[in-house]
Amino acid sequence: MKLASWNVNSLTVRLSQVLRWLENERPDLLALQETKLEDARFPAAEFAAAGYHAVYSGQKTYNGVALLARTPPQQVLRELPGLEDPQRRFLAADIDGLRVVNLYVVNGQSVDSDKYAYKLRWLAAVRAFLETELARHLQLVVLGDFNIAPDDRDVHDPEVWRDQILCSAPERAALQGLLDLGLEDSFRALHDESGQYSWWDYRQGGFRRDLGLRIDLILSSRALHARLRAAAIDRIPRTWERPSDHTPVLLELA
Repeated sequence: MKLASWNVNSLTVRLSQVLRWLENERPDLLALQETKLEDARFPAAEFAAAGYHAVYSGQKTYNGVALLARTPPQQVLRELPGLEDPQRRFLAADIDGLRVVNLYVVNGQSVDSDKYAYKLRWLAAVRAFLETELARHLQLVVLGDFNIAPDDRDVHDPEVWRDQILCSAPERAALQGLLDLGLEDSFRALHDESGQYSWWDYRQGGFRRDLGLRIDLILSSRALHARLRAAAIDRIPRTWERPSDHTPVLLELA
């Protein structure tokens, strides 16, 4: 079973790229973030023609998440329990025997901003939700754009990013709080090397110079550990014309 996550940074702009990638890779599940589309404009028909059922939660211009799956998602949840939040950043569903949670984590702007405090509150609500979900679903996957680089191996220049947004100690502690529930970073379960990134800033030749961060993650429950077969970051879509600043991350389960 092949799972993937991709922050597309506007599905309107990159629909053709997503369809191209689906045709090439044929994942069983693709989680999207930053679709930036109201639900009435979501291209469900195009994905259906490609062989995928779609569930989505979107808003105009900002945020937006979706799940594309070969089998119809069930028990869909679009609101994060315990937090009143108009921003469309959360989507959960049962897919092929897995409980799947798609997250577009708050960026946070800067460590001294109101958005940073909102990010930490949002992550606390996610932790409370996942604690409940793990008690009900042994086979659970949490994937998406986490906007947190887990450790220094995931940062092109750890000293430049030290205590900055995406790499601050409280953000990393919040991510560790999710892992402490009984989740593992599937990429790190299979790869120990540094220098593997999923996001590069558009500015200053970030991709060309490989000035990246690994902030797109697939977390899996302990019950899935024996099923982990391969984890990868597909850099190719970042080379396409008008790419997203993120690239897809993948996990293969037995």
